[in-house]
Amino acid sequence: MDNKQLGNKIIELVGGEENVNSLVHCATRLRFKLADNSKAEQDTLKDLPDVLTVVEKGGQFQVVVGNKVGKVYTEIMNNHSISAGDGGNNQENKSKEKVGVVSRVFEYISGTFSPLIPALAGAGMIKALLAVLSLLNWIDVEGTTYAVLNAASSGLFYFLPIFVGISAAKKLNANPFVGGTIAAGLLDPNFTALLASTGDVSFMGIPLVMSDYASTVFPLLIAMAIYAPIERIVKRYTPDTIQLFFVPMIGILVMVPLTALIFGPFAQYISAGIGSGITFLLDLSAIVTGILIAAIWPFLVILGVHWGIVPIMIDNFSRGGDIIGPITAAATFAQMGIAFGIFLRAKNNKDLRSLSFASTLSGVFAGVTEPILYGLILRYKKLMPLVLIAGAIGGAIVATFDVRVFGFVFNSFLTIPAYSPMIGYIFGVGAAFVAATILAFIFGTEGKKKGIEPEAETKAEMKMEETPAMTEKDVKERNELTTPLTGEMIPLENIDDPVFSSGAMGKGVAIEPSDGVVVAPFDGKVVTIFPTNHAIGLVSETGVELLIHIGLDTVQLEGKHFTAHVEAETVVKKGQKLVTFDIEGIKQAGYQTTTPVVITNTAEYLDVLPTDSRHVVLDDAIITVVK
Repeated sequence: MDNKQLGNKIIELVGGEENVNSLVHCATRLRFKLADNSKAEQDTLKDLPDVLTVVEKGGQFQVVVGNKVGKVYTEIMNNHSISAGDGGNNQENKSKEKVGVVSRVFEYISGTFSPLIPALAGAGMIKALLAVLSLLNWIDVEGTTYAVLNAASSGLFYFLPIFVGISAAKKLNANPFVGGTIAAGLLDPNFTALLASTGDVSFMGIPLVMSDYASTVFPLLIAMAIYAPIERIVKRYTPDTIQLFFVPMIGILVMVPLTALIFGPFAQYISAGIGSGITFLLDLSAIVTGILIAAIWPFLVILGVHWGIVPIMIDNFSRGGDIIGPITAAATFAQMGIAFGIFLRAKNNKDLRSLSFASTLSGVFAGVTEPILYGLILRYKKLMPLVLIAGAIGGAIVATFDVRVFGFVFNSFLTIPAYSPMIGYIFGVGAAFVAATILAFIFGTEGKKKGIEPEAETKAEMKMEETPAMTEKDVKERNELTTPLTGEMIPLENIDDPVFSSGAMGKGVAIEPSDGVVVAPFDGKVVTIFPTNHAIGLVSETGVELLIHIGLDTVQLEGKHFTAHVEAETVVKKGQKLVTFDIEGIKQAGYQTTTPVVITNTAEYLDVLPTDSRHVVLDDAIITVVK
């Protein structure tokens, strides 16, 4: 169908123009704000030949149509009465607010914890290492060496409120160090000494409900949500000459007592209540509780709301250990088992076998299973019930053994020693992995003699099956593409965006930039550059079509922090400056700068082969395209 027909069909399937509050587009997606997302027919949309996938994220309903998105958007706006951007009437805005509240809460929690994940994972791995060394009697648990290493692994968790205060304030565009200072006040020895007081503890005559705030996160999440607007109000009415000290002083002076009096006890009660609820369910039936938590976990990850559970897990560390994490580990290992089972089964499909093997390794050694979820389980829907069954089996076993964890770790084979009792954990996650492997091997998507199932077959795979096996003689040319940015190269499947990580837009790599300059990786032409300057499409002289998408969801910055140095149809030479961008400004606005570099006409090539991930500088090869 042409672009006009496609636009009309998309509007029909999202519930009609009366269900559309507003519409914008980025490099690959139509981003709808719908009055009611349930009216959209997702499965039918995904079946349209020109729609790559559909994603609900950040309060938006995103329809991915690839490079033709600009033309489809123009046809929609020309033929329908729809507000562009974030506009809309008051009633529509009310609807958006209703739809977006939960999404904004989880986005706030996710944005707060994302920068802390490397530190949390690193400290958690040290805990796991200490557990292994202790188990093997290779270290004296009473010695000073153990004490130093234990401090290295535990210090972050004890002072976690400070880091949460910094990160949450930064996420809300408030002063991050004032946020950390507010948290530090609750950990000061003069304050914590009040816990041991036998007399009345009060502030200005108001009784204080004392709590130990070490290793907690909820009090600071609530406190920063209140502090950020207070800071903006105080700053607005404070003369510039005294803002430097007056605004932070008022923030600290108001928020430390308020947190101690109200937000802290409230958050502690809520967290304790949730923990008690889970304990109550475990007492009723550990098996049922394990099944329920393990079964819903993949859906929480897909929706991106699993971050809302992480603070509960962390709070549980100081309450006898956390059981939610070990149960969810069963779901994680079930996903690994699904990928491994597909790898064993998919003997006749090189691409699927490669994807499943790489995804298995990502889960086994790093506990990262998003490539499995988005690249396999969501792509081949018959795998979903298999992963739920296997996860539920493992979750029931883990809950029955009452397995606990006392630090933040990713669920991988390397962190097994962090769980106690370890034998119960091994039985549980082992059962989940083995069950998933067997189920995927028997009922999976790729038969031993049959080709890949039609529902998931890409155009490229169809072409491969319709032609004889290619040999080296059939390879007409190999093109090496150099990096357009300096930074850390990472596998595309590991980034936090299901459209790019699943390969729906094509194969490629991602770069975590250390320098805010994008250059042309080859001689060619600029096909398109988006009005917000966050994404640019190129075509090489040999026909390679390349999309460079600076950051994730950065279209919402509306061009802020980006400067284009070329226009559409500009002929460019390799190394020519295309776009510059402010890395720190983008991060402070709450967005990731991870940049997908994708071959959008992947289907026209025999293969697209990324090089090994590493630090790359301009002129380093990152992709080989085989014609």
